[in-house]
Amino acid sequence: MDLRSPFALSLTSLPRQEGSMISWQAELSAPADLSLEMIRVPEGSELAINFNLASVSEGVWVSGTVKAKVEGQCARCLRPIQDEQELGVGELVYYPERRQALVDEGDEEAEEAPVVDSDHIDLEPILRDAVVLALPFRPLCREDCPGLCSTCGVPWDELPDNHRHEVFNPQFDALASLAIQLEAEESEGEAGVSENAEAEVE
Repeated sequence: MDLRSPFALSLTSLPRQEGSMISWQAELSAPADLSLEMIRVPEGSELAINFNLASVSEGVWVSGTVKAKVEGQCARCLRPIQDEQELGVGELVYYPERRQALVDEGDEEAEEAPVVDSDHIDLEPILRDAVVLALPFRPLCREDCPGLCSTCGVPWDELPDNHRHEVFNPQFDALASLAIQLEAEESEGEAGVSENAEAEVE
């Protein structure tokens, strides 16, 4: 952990005694890659953080909220989305010896758990998990967004109620071509019969 990072939170004011608690507020710039495919927290935008830090037997329980600006595209109509969301955070940061004890007991998940390092907590991965997991995989500009017309690509709510497209069935086109061909052959046959009849008369 880089202790000079703005996301490195010192625990020097938090007694290790169980039940001890402090509050911590800050405004930090969002790191890179707080994103999913169609929505993200813009890098460098403001994160308004309001946390409570509580000492527990295993480590420090970090809870509270983070307000973040989000932007992206609607998954149905592709319109741009801009919003502000308040996201909940709840994460246990282990004391090193507590996490190691769990690892020694065979707890594989504990190996990836955050840990207190040099009496500091690295908030960046905690914020990243909270924000990215809360972002919608298929963001919508509104819940009842009707999407796009599959033929012309215009949003349905910008089109009149009677908007329709004439649908051409390729099978019908093939039948029509066959009918025209048969009519032509029939006409040629009739013309040939007529010519033969005239020749016999002469």
